[in-house]
Amino acid sequence: MSTQLSNTSFKFIALGAGNEVGRSCHILQYKGKTIMLDAGVHPAYQGMASLPFYDDFDLSTVDILLISHFHLDHAASLPYVMQRTNFKGRVFMTHPTKAIYRWLLRDFVRVTSIGENSILDKDDNLYTDEDLVESFDKIETIDYHSTVDVNGIKFTAFHAGHVLGAAMFQIEIAGLRVLFTGDYSRELDRHLNSAEVPPLPSDVLIVESTFGTATHEPRLNREKKLTQVIHSTVSKGGRVLMPVFALGRAQEIMLILEEYWTQHAEDLGGSQVPIYYASDLARKCMNVFQTYVNMMNDDIRKKFRDSQTNPFIFKHISYLKNLDEFQDFGPSVMLASPGMLQSGISRELLEKWCPEEKNLVLVTGYSVEGTMAKYIMLEPETIPAANNPDITIPRRCQVEEISFAAHVDFQENLEFIEKINATNIILVHGESNPMGRLKSALLSNFSSLKGTPGEVHVYNPRNSVDVVLEYKGIKIARALGNIVDEIQKDNIENLKVEDVTKQEAAAEIKDANEDEVIVSGILVSDEKNFDLNLVSLTDLREHHTELSATVLKERQTIAVNCKPELVYWHISQMFGDVTVLEDSANVSIKPDETNIAKKEEEHADISDDILVMQIMGDVQVTVKSNLATVEWTQGLINDTIADSIVAILMSVDSAPASVKMSSKSCSHEHGHDHEEGEADVDITHASKIQQIVKLFKEQFGESFVLSLEDKKEDAKTPEAIKGKITIGKNIADINFSEMRIEQCNSNPLKGRIESIMSIGSDLVSTLC
Repeated sequence: MSTQLSNTSFKFIALGAGNEVGRSCHILQYKGKTIMLDAGVHPAYQGMASLPFYDDFDLSTVDILLISHFHLDHAASLPYVMQRTNFKGRVFMTHPTKAIYRWLLRDFVRVTSIGENSILDKDDNLYTDEDLVESFDKIETIDYHSTVDVNGIKFTAFHAGHVLGAAMFQIEIAGLRVLFTGDYSRELDRHLNSAEVPPLPSDVLIVESTFGTATHEPRLNREKKLTQVIHSTVSKGGRVLMPVFALGRAQEIMLILEEYWTQHAEDLGGSQVPIYYASDLARKCMNVFQTYVNMMNDDIRKKFRDSQTNPFIFKHISYLKNLDEFQDFGPSVMLASPGMLQSGISRELLEKWCPEEKNLVLVTGYSVEGTMAKYIMLEPETIPAANNPDITIPRRCQVEEISFAAHVDFQENLEFIEKINATNIILVHGESNPMGRLKSALLSNFSSLKGTPGEVHVYNPRNSVDVVLEYKGIKIARALGNIVDEIQKDNIENLKVEDVTKQEAAAEIKDANEDEVIVSGILVSDEKNFDLNLVSLTDLREHHTELSATVLKERQTIAVNCKPELVYWHISQMFGDVTVLEDSANVSIKPDETNIAKKEEEHADISDDILVMQIMGDVQVTVKSNLATVEWTQGLINDTIADSIVAILMSVDSAPASVKMSSKSCSHEHGHDHEEGEADVDITHASKIQQIVKLFKEQFGESFVLSLEDKKEDAKTPEAIKGKITIGKNIADINFSEMRIEQCNSNPLKGRIESIMSIGSDLVSTLC
């Protein structure tokens, strides 16, 4: 199943280990990033059938692949992914994992069903030694507690216990944290550290559920039971077969047997009962254990320091590369791989020793469904031969299970889950029934949180079934440079960004005294890496060399068919903060006789007049030759002011107030005598009044009479254009120069005249 993701959706897909143990492989997707976790095979199947369901996902989209540890069910299909698919991502694992992985998979290629000696067709071979070598060089290593950033995907490795080099990974993408435990153990054993609890919280926990709700017997009890049953068997002349993984629990059991054989030498016939570790790569891999003692627990490091000898150099345990070197006389203890008894040395010895009652098969690890290790525990009467399933071999030997599998039991798992405190838990790596029981137990444990913001959701998806979670995280910006000093708090590292507009942001934080501090700066966002930095303008180049500061200036030019006086008057009415920078026509100065006389003497050309104003501190308006230019620095407030000014300029000569003001006569002579009855008005505005008068004539016909007011000899004002409407007893006098009704004895007539005057003002105004 595939689900379309939103920008806030997190998706999980199990390509393997969903309601099963084996072929672990998981896909995480969030914010356009894709992470792959583990790439194993299923020990119960062979060839292509053992692979995770890679065909259900486009591996070319994977950015990084993290391998938790070297066990085959978590790492054995990695060369196939890297060499035989369209995978293009980067691969990471810890140093010990990479060191052991190389030898383990070479043995896997040679011995198991995918090797060249396989009874299967060669087409079923997953990869070759050449593929393994080529893929090995591409693997990158990571140290514990170090964080790696790959294009916005940050991940940190923590100790997981389980086996040498095993890691759990905490992954962070755009503020979302996901913790993948892999196989992990919270029990402190003889050589490994127990799994850590990461210091940072996680939103999603992907956790193993191998043992479901089962609990382990105390480790000391298991060790005692192990040594007693082995001692009892060899004392009767029997042989003990312990199928183990070549690396991992085998080393823990060898430490236990080495100590017991040393302490009970006399009881064991002067140490005449041999212990063998049978694996083709045993000695090579033990060199890795001897090298990475410093990555083990305090107890093993102390022994190494105090005794000056390596704890993994054994006195009572011999190595066998193959059974050709084995002299099978008398009792013995054999640790042999593989652990699932599917093939190799352990299967060969099982078929040889199982017919005898005195012998013992001691299973110490987890047994996967469908494997011989799981089948033998049912104590069947016969088992099939590996090379020919038609041949059956009688099973008379004893079978015991004492689990030393380094997986958490229910109590350990629950305590860890509670410490992680994630609200979304995804269960993997467990058979269907144990996993289902664990899910029910977890839901019951967290039932008190149901319906609250901290409600815990538990998912146990099957393979190739999506789990989609909505996650809306808080954006966090890191303060850099001078902004940190402004906060006046040395230990503050992060700021919570409350509101972001383009590259500007204001952040609020609370100091130790709960006093709010407001900080402003430039918010620099790296969408690729999901980083947000809050810096001051002066620090921008220091912390972000790829960026430079640019001041954006906006300019808008508008045609205005009116005098600068009108522009100045309207802007002054709208804005209180208007500073005149240049005014050659003195339009911003209240007219008096001195100014008028001076203007009359200069006979200035109006087309050369210029008016420059600065509004609200940062928006400049220049009016010249019927053109108004608005200039301002881009910004939220300045953009709003500029928009308002542009709106005024586009309608300045259409407003009724403009028509009233512009219809008055000029305050200066034009150098010729006025003829009787001629209106002393500006030609442009007189033309507008003429158009309005025509509108009145069309509306009222002969009832409308136009006249000019007589000019008194001592009057300094020009003649006024007037009109009179007579409809029966209803009379109205209109002053067109001032665009007002002087008197009217009928309210209906007055309302009609006002409506026509308003329409006329709009009709004669310019469109620009």
